[in-house]
Amino acid sequence: MKDALAYAQAHHDDFVEELNDLLRIPSISTDPTYDADVQRAAGWLVDHLKSLGVAQAEAVATGGHPIVFARHIVDETRPTVLVYGHYDVQPPDPLDLWESPPFEPVIKNGDLYARGTCDDKGQLFMHLKALESYVKTDGQPPVNLKFIFEGEEESGSKHLPGFIEAHKDDLAADVVVISDTTLFAPGVPSITYGLRGMAYVEVTLTGPDRDLHSGMYGGAVENPINALARLIAGLHDENHRITIPGFYDNVRPLTDEERATFRALPFDAQAWAAEVGVETTKTEAGYSALEGTSARPTLDCNGIWGGYIGEGAKTVLPSKASAKISMRLVPNQTPEEITDKIRQYFEANTPATMHLTFTDLHGGYGVLVDTNSPAMDAAAQALEGVYGQRPFFTRSGGSIPVVADFKEILGLDSVLMGFGLDSDAIHSPNEHFGLDRFQQGIESIIRFMTIYGHQS
Repeated sequence: MKDALAYAQAHHDDFVEELNDLLRIPSISTDPTYDADVQRAAGWLVDHLKSLGVAQAEAVATGGHPIVFARHIVDETRPTVLVYGHYDVQPPDPLDLWESPPFEPVIKNGDLYARGTCDDKGQLFMHLKALESYVKTDGQPPVNLKFIFEGEEESGSKHLPGFIEAHKDDLAADVVVISDTTLFAPGVPSITYGLRGMAYVEVTLTGPDRDLHSGMYGGAVENPINALARLIAGLHDENHRITIPGFYDNVRPLTDEERATFRALPFDAQAWAAEVGVETTKTEAGYSALEGTSARPTLDCNGIWGGYIGEGAKTVLPSKASAKISMRLVPNQTPEEITDKIRQYFEANTPATMHLTFTDLHGGYGVLVDTNSPAMDAAAQALEGVYGQRPFFTRSGGSIPVVADFKEILGLDSVLMGFGLDSDAIHSPNEHFGLDRFQQGIESIIRFMTIYGHQS
């Protein structure tokens, strides 16, 4: 392990330059304009894996973007780690808010700026560099490795569950390791043991069959924007609880031990709010901001549109109004259940003057991982070796649906060992990743492979 760690440190700059090549590929999975670039990123990864001595590496075609699968078997008697990541990225919009072009990586104050640096190309790449560090020194890592890198995570992972189901034997392993999460705070190591699920819908209210003159028709024809705004406003009560009937029926309550763990975390709610430019937090009554953002279900309108939004004035009474709404779910809630409940809410409350169009966009399940497993203990020891302190076990407000898929289809738990920060601006302009954390991630993965490989 010492030689592998020394190699990783000595080749840090080389690793960053290689990562930059991957970051320059605009692999935006949600926009068909970039389909060829997504394919190119998959091919780049296959070539890079082969350059590291991975004999079996291929981009497997799906009904959408390819899935990169690779296998590096050292010794059948050693434990096998399945590494998951995604090489697709979010669209960079709005472009005018980027301080440097999103697909031209630059280093500023120790941070690497580009779309995908943290989510998830930079974190995915740490695993390849940890493998290289072993291959170039000890000859082989102390575990068998399998890699599954998808190109549709940012657009719903539509084809991933079917791929896992169809390749169960190829994907057989002892544990899954994922680096697509965050540290609790700068210099504060953490391992995520809980993720929220997701239900995502789109609703449209249609009134008149065309936009109307608001002076001639206003007052006698109901406005779809006004109606939709009322329905959205009614989704929360004065205690910021969600009003959809039955929404909380299957919510798994926080235990006293879990709430004590939240209170023990070094979290400053006021400073956290200030970082995003708000004066105070708004939480569900009875819960802290940290609990609200990671362990309680939520509902948010992600976008709303209708009528005229151009420059100047145009006095129309719009024909349609639409909104996208996401709900973060906690374990025991299912996307099917919650999607059906919000559908019933809109069906019951849509005015008789309107027609409702309801679309289920996608969903995923929340998950809790056993913190006492051998793999979790190995990860905790690895992080302690790098950071000099035992990591916290935390829950994340985000969703990684594949974690539930790995559990349901393969029977595997996942170790969520990520090195991002909430301030890395993923999904936003000026996404970045600290090069210190890139290095710490590589070293943590090297240590994890050593400790886990010698537990068996």
